[in-house]
Amino acid sequence: MEVQIISPDKMLFNGEATLVVVPCTDGQIGILNNHAPLVSSLVKGVVKVKNEDKEEFYDIPGGVVEVSSNKVTVLAS
Repeated sequence: MEVQIISPDKMLFNGEATLVVVPCTDGQIGILNNHAPLVSSLVKGVVKVKNEDKEEFYDIPGGVVEVSSNKVTVLAS
């Protein structure tokens, strides 16, 4: 699935992933391919992006995540 993590200053990540874990207000949400559409607010924490050969971690102060049609967009505040 396509993943974008965008902060006000720059694009933190833009690429493909097999798993994304985001820190939502009610706990962490794991997003896999073909996930149901979702919009949720995010709290301060770490976004984990995993593909077949590596894992990357991004600290965010909060924001919003949108999942639709195998595309995950994280707008960090």
